Amino acid sequence: MSTVSKKRIWGWMAFDWASQPFYTLGLTFIFGPYFAVAAAEYFLNSGSDAEIAKANAQSLWSGGQTVAGLLIAFTAPFLGAFADNSGRKMPWIAFFSVIYVIATAMLWGLTPDGANIMWMLVIFYVGFIAAESALNFTNAILPSLGNKDEIGRISGSGAAFGYWGGVTALFIMLLFFVEQENGKTIFFNFDPLFGLNADMKEGTRAVGPFIAIWFAVFMIPFFLWVRDDPKLGGKSTNIGAVAGELWETLKSVKDRKSLLNFLIGSMFYRDALNALYAFGGVYAALVLDWQTTEIGVFGIIAAIAAAITTWLAGLADQRMGPKPVIRMSVWALIVVSIIIVGMSREQLFWMPLAEGSSIPDIIFFICGAVIGGAGGAVYASSRSMMVRHTHPERPAEAFGLFALSGKATAFLAPAFITLFTYLTSNNQLGFLPVIFLFLAGLFLLRWVNPEGDRDEWDT
Repeated sequence: MSTVSKKRIWGWMAFDWASQPFYTLGLTFIFGPYFAVAAAEYFLNSGSDAEIAKANAQSLWSGGQTVAGLLIAFTAPFLGAFADNSGRKMPWIAFFSVIYVIATAMLWGLTPDGANIMWMLVIFYVGFIAAESALNFTNAILPSLGNKDEIGRISGSGAAFGYWGGVTALFIMLLFFVEQENGKTIFFNFDPLFGLNADMKEGTRAVGPFIAIWFAVFMIPFFLWVRDDPKLGGKSTNIGAVAGELWETLKSVKDRKSLLNFLIGSMFYRDALNALYAFGGVYAALVLDWQTTEIGVFGIIAAIAAAITTWLAGLADQRMGPKPVIRMSVWALIVVSIIIVGMSREQLFWMPLAEGSSIPDIIFFICGAVIGGAGGAVYASSRSMMVRHTHPERPAEAFGLFALSGKATAFLAPAFITLFTYLTSNNQLGFLPVIFLFLAGLFLLRWVNPEGDRDEWDT
């Protein structure tokens, strides 16, 4: 492999390193739980009792995820088809990168009383839409980075590299910024850097600007070393022509049994996985009463597990293909989801726990490691499997469909969590739909060809 191609692969992997802190720090371990606490405070101040305030906070977070998911779902395939016709993905990645940096920097504005909670919810999910849209175009570059046997390893290595970025960013935030109740950081009891006011949670709120700066700096190798393939494109970018090609592709999916079952099956298990990511930290804050620093340590453990396991999963993908990796990982996530539903601070399934017991904390730390490891493997091997179902001339459109399948029903898990949480007024029982979605995804994988159907075009 030439130096240029190695640079291109490293540049492509730089996107994972640059963008992962949004998910690790923003969605799951720092901003998400902080948002939940601030939202609960807002609802308490509005007259709700404590349990209802917590349930409303979880419902608000899931509602934002639902709307953002739908917007991504119905724009991704069209944007992908447009990019394939023009042959240009890089301008779209640059466009969404600018939106991402602006939106994440503005997250500084969420104050502990939640006074501007709705505005901050909108800003966060604008950043989420930008991150996911840029990811779709970046994933579309993956098929050009190697042959079928190499893609699984490259995908797994890129995802693992991203998780190490998440670990590093999270460690820096916990070391220098995120304050405990005593106003000091969790490691070495530092004051938050730059004289940030611990009473106003300015150390925690710095997560937004930190994510923005991290992305802007570490995307430089991506924009230096990754270029659009000049052999692609050259087709009409007229709206009608783009829509027509997309419609033909959509119609063809029903005749491709393996692709159809993969798209629908992955729709279910990725929806469930995204719910675990989005609500794991919220669950820890609302059910286990963890503080942001405890959730941060939990995040480091989960991210390290993800980095190591995803790299190993990439090697397994290269040897066995992506399908067995996905199946084993989803089963692990089902076990974790069952534990989450059955555990609270007071009991583990039907067994009561002593007051102040550390058992829930220990178990949830283990769960976090499994969620990180299995979730990373699912992510990397799913995009590897999508490559095996991708027409070489239509990669952005294909990954647009992949995004559509991942987001078209993105409202399902958050909406069902919202509904179950509302009906039961219980944060644990609100997770029951996640288990059903994982099982549905596993069932449909039975009809997915382990080799995909890309060979139809490669021959």
